[in-house]
Amino acid sequence: MKKKVMFLISIAGLFIALDQLTKLYIHTHYQLSESLTIIPGFFNITYVKNPGAAFGFLASSNPFFRDAFFLIIPPVALVIIMMILRTVHQNDRIQIVALSCVFGGAIGNYIDRLRLRYVIDFLDFHYRNIYSWPAFNIADVAIVTGICMLFLLSFRRPRNRPA
Repeated sequence: MKKKVMFLISIAGLFIALDQLTKLYIHTHYQLSESLTIIPGFFNITYVKNPGAAFGFLASSNPFFRDAFFLIIPPVALVIIMMILRTVHQNDRIQIVALSCVFGGAIGNYIDRLRLRYVIDFLDFHYRNIYSWPAFNIADVAIVTGICMLFLLSFRRPRNRPA
């Protein structure tokens, strides 16, 4: 278990550091809603305060409920991830990396919630003026990457069963 935890700490720590450094940069170098075009008609860096979850989920809900929800759920999710990690074979690096990504992303956004009561988002993808994806951050990238990896791993055939 010690080796798995060290692996988790390394991967999660990398995502937490990258997430917090990029958010600090955005927070100190941009005004709220300020946008810098990186790829015209496709990608901007835009400073957004997100009081909700991914894609603004719960952003307009009662602030008392929303704040309580976002302060309670992440620690519960982190405990669940650690419980799952205990069941993962030490050599199953892909699953350990996937859980580490989700773990690190959850902590990255949780730090914002504890510190600011909202999450800083800034990666702004869109297609001209036709469609705009909700802004997100590095922690969100880590969470979605980890969840996609876990989803894909769920299709692999168990090794202990014959084909």
